[in-house]
Amino acid sequence: MTITQLKYVLAVAEHQNFTIASEHCFVTQPTLSMQIQKLEEELNTQIFNRKKKPIQLTEIGNKIIEQAKIIVDESNRITDIVDQQKGYIGGDFRLGIIPTIMPTLLPLFLKSFIKKYPKVNLKIEELTTEDIVKKLADGHIDVAIAATPLENEAIKERILYYEPFVGFVPTEHRLFSNSKIEVDDLNIEDILLLEDGHCFKESILNLCSTFGKANQSFQLHSGSFNTLIKLSKEGLGMTLLPYLQTLDTSQEDKKYLREFNEPVPAREVSLIYHKSQLKIQLIEALKNAIDGIIRGVIAFNDVKIISPIQQKRGVL
Repeated sequence: MTITQLKYVLAVAEHQNFTIASEHCFVTQPTLSMQIQKLEEELNTQIFNRKKKPIQLTEIGNKIIEQAKIIVDESNRITDIVDQQKGYIGGDFRLGIIPTIMPTLLPLFLKSFIKKYPKVNLKIEELTTEDIVKKLADGHIDVAIAATPLENEAIKERILYYEPFVGFVPTEHRLFSNSKIEVDDLNIEDILLLEDGHCFKESILNLCSTFGKANQSFQLHSGSFNTLIKLSKEGLGMTLLPYLQTLDTSQEDKKYLREFNEPVPAREVSLIYHKSQLKIQLIEALKNAIDGIIRGVIAFNDVKIISPIQQKRGVL
């Protein structure tokens, strides 16, 4: 039994296809098939039911896969230990970021991170929180940036910052004349929301149901903050924006921005990674890079965290 054979088995289990698995392992399909067959002969058991389409694991195959993941992870950990001892920060590093964070946070730290760590091959994907959790579990990404808490025992969370909500209130709106707004003033019926699948939307719904006036009659949902801003300016309702989104607001549109009175409602943004993650030195480098930038951008102290999982956090 070899580590390579176990990696091939994991690839077939994931893709349910020998040809696709061989492409991901950068070997020919006959080579991959032969190595898996040798492993099955050594164990005197069948790992895959090849008669099924797509290929499926046998009952014992499922148990073998679980142990194979542990063995492969532990073998990779040896390389990670050596890299940490040498202080080496480099290699492939796969990062997932949710859509409501990526456009505003990424430009703040990406250039300086690449410059400081030129040996890191950073691969970035925009993913929903649901996809992030799945890809972390499957080992397809190393780390992610998302709104937390997630309350997932397999995921470790390291808080980066608390990002306040800011109101975008058009001139015709009842709150436009207010210099600051209260959470109790919010009414979900006249708030434009992101479409389903965005955890920022869940935070807003939670905010209104917990502190404001809740009602399940929504007027309009959209896929981007820029669209919400345009629709708001057309008088279709107010909207709420994450603080970093407001930094690029034009001088003309700043008149529509309304901060909240303290404690300011905010979301918690964290680096998240699987508890078995190996590339801790790269995660530390990424966290330090973001910490160094974000302290000069967000300076709110008294905030009330609104969780995307409908759980209110205390005043900080």
